[in-house]
Amino acid sequence: MLDRVEHVGEPLRGLGRADLGHQIRLSDFAARAMRIEVETDVETPARDGTLLRADIYRPAGGGALPTLVRRTPYDKSLAVRTDVDVLRLVRAGYAVVVQDVRGRYASEGRFEPFRTEASDGADAVAWAAAQPWSSGAVGMVGASYEGMTQWLAASAAPPALRAIAPLVTSVDPYDGWAYQGGAFELGFGLLWNAGNLASEPLAQDPRDDFEAAARRRPLRELAPDAGLAGFHRDWLGHPGRDGWWEQLVPPERVGAVAVPALSVGGWYDLFLRGTLAGHSRMRAHANGSRLVVGPWSHMVSGGVFPQRSYGWRAAADAVDLTGLHLRWFDRHLRGVENGVEREPAVRLFVMGADRWRDADDWPLPGTAWTRFHLGGGGALSAEAPGAGGEDAYRYDPRDPVPTAGGATFLPGQDVGACAGPLDQRAVQRRADVLVYRTPPLERDVEVIGPVELVLYVSSSAVDTDFTGKLVDVHPDGRAELLTDGILRARWRESQSTPVPLVPGRVYELRVDLGATANVFRVGHRIGLEISSSNFPRFDRNTNTGGTIADEREEDVAVAVNRVHHGRAHPSHLMLPAIPAAQA
Repeated sequence: MLDRVEHVGEPLRGLGRADLGHQIRLSDFAARAMRIEVETDVETPARDGTLLRADIYRPAGGGALPTLVRRTPYDKSLAVRTDVDVLRLVRAGYAVVVQDVRGRYASEGRFEPFRTEASDGADAVAWAAAQPWSSGAVGMVGASYEGMTQWLAASAAPPALRAIAPLVTSVDPYDGWAYQGGAFELGFGLLWNAGNLASEPLAQDPRDDFEAAARRRPLRELAPDAGLAGFHRDWLGHPGRDGWWEQLVPPERVGAVAVPALSVGGWYDLFLRGTLAGHSRMRAHANGSRLVVGPWSHMVSGGVFPQRSYGWRAAADAVDLTGLHLRWFDRHLRGVENGVEREPAVRLFVMGADRWRDADDWPLPGTAWTRFHLGGGGALSAEAPGAGGEDAYRYDPRDPVPTAGGATFLPGQDVGACAGPLDQRAVQRRADVLVYRTPPLERDVEVIGPVELVLYVSSSAVDTDFTGKLVDVHPDGRAELLTDGILRARWRESQSTPVPLVPGRVYELRVDLGATANVFRVGHRIGLEISSSNFPRFDRNTNTGGTIADEREEDVAVAVNRVHHGRAHPSHLMLPAIPAAQA
């Protein structure tokens, strides 16, 4: 089906500074309003004969055009409602192909996340490059799952693919998508699966229904009841990185990607680890890949949360995401000498200072990795650890620590109600949360990079979780969450082989707290929280060492968990401090 859509208004209206060059390259369109041709439900067959379908947007009479492919499970007909403006891409002289992935909306087949995206994506790129309206140079765009389809398609190395631009996505279906630190991403699993992919959405938004579903045990019995797809049950059935995950997406696949990538993420996006990992993998190729991270949740927004605004510079419009994409693809698909390859490889928004900062690498060169040791009385200090001590608490899975902000994907995330830099004081008052703080800072401390928590712990249980949160404590007491993480103790040695704890024995655990960029101002304190749950973001560890997805509420056990500190057990927070000379 072919439609011709005529856009009213001045030609090329809405293009930013980064697009000024298009006024020359598109001079043949400048005398009239742009007309865009739209073809819907065009058949784009996969190699096994399955008919996938796409909508195609291109300038009327545009000739052979560089082509952008976006593959989505969210309905191709909604393509223009995204963080990257599809119509603006077309006005700039690109053909844009938006394809429903296998088994979704207009495309045939069965949808199973990730499994066929490498081959289907490579086929879509090859098909687009072979069309008479295409120049043969193809790039890929899209956010979230659409970003994963880019990494997987690129891993198949289709010859026509010149560059990708994955936005707020991961590179690993297991760690950082379905699981984190061995804990199941329960909130995301329920909301994404039932809210975005199921035919009957779980809870037409009532939060109480969502929380009731999250609390239900056994977790695996929820899948068919809530209309969840079978793959949700599969994820729960494979809590470790076993052969099922290795066969789904072989770990070497994304590592083989060689085309340059423009990776965009958010400090409060649940896929930030994947965004950073994807960029780090590209460094080996020295292909000019770039990284941009803003103060955003998964729903890339204006950097405004219910309790915190990062100012107008943080807004997606101010950053001009579409303009970034245009310059990126102009360089790699059109060969325009626009200087992209000479720009700094990394652009980060630094919270606290509320400004953008450029760098040549990630983590930043010259980072001073600094230990802040845990001590008695909730002390957190860069001084050498003192005499030994311990702090203990009871973790009861029936009364978990409630999720309060962070890199979440929960009901209300569209407006940031459950994500981002929320105040942690209510959580910190709980008896099962340990709180450590530095004295008020006498100078600004800039922290940019990955954050790790090294704990020496013991437990009365054979398995339990440990969580950590990095917090910026303001002079008025507000405890602003920056980044956090979790580790399920049974997976401390390996993601594939569970090893139980011996009750009472002290173990060293390394908890990945993600990454951040923040200036702790004079008078503020660097804060740390430690506990054993963060619910409903993550599933609750039952402390039994059994298969958590199959256990009932009456099966759970209470754990007494201890954090040891001092010279013999130097528990510490490792922060990537930026020397004052570089700040």
